[in-house]
Amino acid sequence: MKERMEERRPDGKDSGKAQSGRMLTGSLQEDMAYLNRVLDVDRNFDIIYRVIHVGGKEACMYLIDGFCKDDLVQKLLQYFMDLTPEDLPEDMHGFSKQFTPYVEVEIAEDCEDLVHSLLTGMFLLLVDGYEKALLIDSRTYPARGVEEPEKDKVLRGSKDGFVETLVSNTALIRRRIRSADLHMEMLSAGESSRTDIVLCYMKERVDRDFLREIRRKIQDIKVDSLTMNQESLAECLYQRRWYNPFPKFKYTERPDAAAAQVLEGNIVILVDNSPSAMILPTTIFDVVEEADDYYFPPITGTYLRLTRFLISLLTYLVTPTFLLLVNNSDWIPESFSFIMLKEEPNLPLIWQFLVLELAIDGLKLAAVNTPNMLSTPLSVMAALVLGEFSVNSGWFSPEVMLYMAFVAIANYTQQNYELGYALKFLRIMTLLLTQWFGVWGYAGGIVIAVLAICCNRTVSNQSYIYPLVPFHWSKLKSRLIRTRLPGALNKEAENPKGNR
Repeated sequence: MKERMEERRPDGKDSGKAQSGRMLTGSLQEDMAYLNRVLDVDRNFDIIYRVIHVGGKEACMYLIDGFCKDDLVQKLLQYFMDLTPEDLPEDMHGFSKQFTPYVEVEIAEDCEDLVHSLLTGMFLLLVDGYEKALLIDSRTYPARGVEEPEKDKVLRGSKDGFVETLVSNTALIRRRIRSADLHMEMLSAGESSRTDIVLCYMKERVDRDFLREIRRKIQDIKVDSLTMNQESLAECLYQRRWYNPFPKFKYTERPDAAAAQVLEGNIVILVDNSPSAMILPTTIFDVVEEADDYYFPPITGTYLRLTRFLISLLTYLVTPTFLLLVNNSDWIPESFSFIMLKEEPNLPLIWQFLVLELAIDGLKLAAVNTPNMLSTPLSVMAALVLGEFSVNSGWFSPEVMLYMAFVAIANYTQQNYELGYALKFLRIMTLLLTQWFGVWGYAGGIVIAVLAICCNRTVSNQSYIYPLVPFHWSKLKSRLIRTRLPGALNKEAENPKGNR
């Protein structure tokens, strides 16, 4: 036992895992007693163990009910039980090579690793006299289909989406990038949860220093569990400037969007039990981009992209600008006098805007928690009560309802939820500053919003508005204008029209 504890790895370094926990002894009774005590098999009904005979020796299998493929386990057991004493090799290494007809197989001797592998769903086999155990990856997790995500829908393009199973998500990316340069690196975090985390990147395109930094941060995470999946991971990876509301990460449930980001040299992080991918580093231009920009011809994609930029800007400026003009009615030209209030409001405009901002969030929360069968009648009720009746009762002005309706609907022109709330927080702040300090407050609110974007930094500590700052014209043009694929241009140059 002492010799095994002092075993060294092939690279000459001490094996930390071998020194950290208990090792298998080779005595089936002792090893079973230890595992049964650690796993508390008498109380955990879903942890199954069964003593069998393999080649005349006693053996024991462990598995988690619901995680292993029943038909595969049955075939393996039948195969193992048919072995004769003459068949058995001297150690588990020979057993795994000669008598294990399965692809994903490994051997281990550290009991802590064995328990962790078992709890992730792997099939464990102990044989009396063998100082190592056999681990067979026969896992099958409960999972839904890879249908199109509800939030990231597109008019054209692929209709598949990520699910909560990590292997399925990596396969969806591998299907789109058939290159040996694509790497899927497995890590884990959480003292109790041991949540699996996968770093997806192109080895020759990724920023190596940034990759090492992200890997180090994940390995240094000291939390009990990633309770909120990717949000917990994001808060561990980026702890600076939490007060800046603009998103530091981009999330997508679309494999095609994730694959495109990997090919651009970014890092995509997949977390087990989460149906979305985390993309980093992320700039403001990455956040605003959507898949529909590329599934349409260049001129249409450019129009959609610029329209999204413009509408996002309007959602921030419309209500503070209206408030400023109403408070300074002498600034309004005669040709635009129609924007003035037709009736004197019973409630100050600032309070109308603030109440409606809160009411819109209330409607969103109600929509999330409303059963599907009741969504239509409750939507009609909300439109009648909060729309027509609130205006007729004198609580709100029709003009205020109009502008807030535009803001509420326009927020859905871009998919990023965090960006919508970042604009909302800045809009409320600008409304308050405009009410208190007039035009100077309005200008100050805009300056604060610009500074919040410009002074923000990505997770890789780069400019949040690159390629605008630092300025890079060709990349900025590609961010604003949807151009043709470079390969299509080269092919056209090589095949002139007369030679087609």
